[in-house]
Amino acid sequence: MDDHDQERSAEDSIDQQQGSMELNIDLAAEIQAKSEPLRRLISEVGRVIVGQEKLIERMLVAMISGGHLLIEGVPGLAKTTAVASLAKAITTDFQRLQFTPDLLPADLIGTQVYRPQSQEFVVQKGPLFTNLVLADEINRAPAKVQSALLEAMQERQVTIGSETFELSEPFMVMATQNPVEQEGTYPLPEAQVDRFMLKVVVQYPTRDQELEILKRMAITGETPSVNAVATPADILEARRLVGLIKMDQRLQEYVVDLIMATRDPMAYGLPLEEMIQFGASPRATISLTLAAKANAFLAGRDFVTPDDIKEIAIDVLRHRLLLTYEAEAEEKTSEDLIAEILRIIPVP
Repeated sequence: MDDHDQERSAEDSIDQQQGSMELNIDLAAEIQAKSEPLRRLISEVGRVIVGQEKLIERMLVAMISGGHLLIEGVPGLAKTTAVASLAKAITTDFQRLQFTPDLLPADLIGTQVYRPQSQEFVVQKGPLFTNLVLADEINRAPAKVQSALLEAMQERQVTIGSETFELSEPFMVMATQNPVEQEGTYPLPEAQVDRFMLKVVVQYPTRDQELEILKRMAITGETPSVNAVATPADILEARRLVGLIKMDQRLQEYVVDLIMATRDPMAYGLPLEEMIQFGASPRATISLTLAAKANAFLAGRDFVTPDDIKEIAIDVLRHRLLLTYEAEAEEKTSEDLIAEILRIIPVP
């Protein structure tokens, strides 16, 4: 290679580096701008819901990463109100489905109806054909109803008779459930639970938060209304940008190590072999990565940090670990074991 070719090669390399830097700057600026409506959405829902900031953030993380959300808590903690308020803050179609023991699959997806005039069967679509679905008290319905959701949640489609119908995007299921110890609840099938990207456990409010709730609901009666501050287009654009957020190779390996440690704890020096019956599936690896990227997006960043992963890990994994009787005997929860894994696995 002569001097002229070397100079040209060096110039090409410099041009490529400059182009890459400009692309990174443009992406960072775009993410900063396009994440603003989502941050306003968090603030808007927070005007109505007292003390559930984490729940609101997790709802958006699941939504902009294309996942579904399972919310668990005792009755009266504003789980349903939080989801309904989020739907009002987005100008999108919304359906609330109250799950009961006598609910049928056709009540969700629809059915074929015979029309005597034309002497043929026509499809009558059910309430599942919407953008945002609130499956309220999902674990009060039997397993056959839960199975009706599986195709919709995973494939974004519904089959009625011999016809298959695509669901419109964005499509998301936000389900609330009561603790399984309560009367009249059914444990959800493992296959369905695994399809929820996140599971958030809602706790009781603090004393100050309880006092604020009292003032709003029983003293002044001046509960703020929710204004629409985002559109489905904002959600779809956020999903596109989440896919472009950068994640270092070392962080990718960190995510894989966290998941592998739930399956083979001894390989990572964790004495948890007798406590975990089944670890997290590969779907957990994908969910943790996407959720971490969505968390970075809401922070206005175009790259993932270790804190993004650690912050979201428990909500991604808590419902995916099946514990042994030994763990239950020692009163260990899945959150305890995940916290131990996060403590031991070295952060890159």
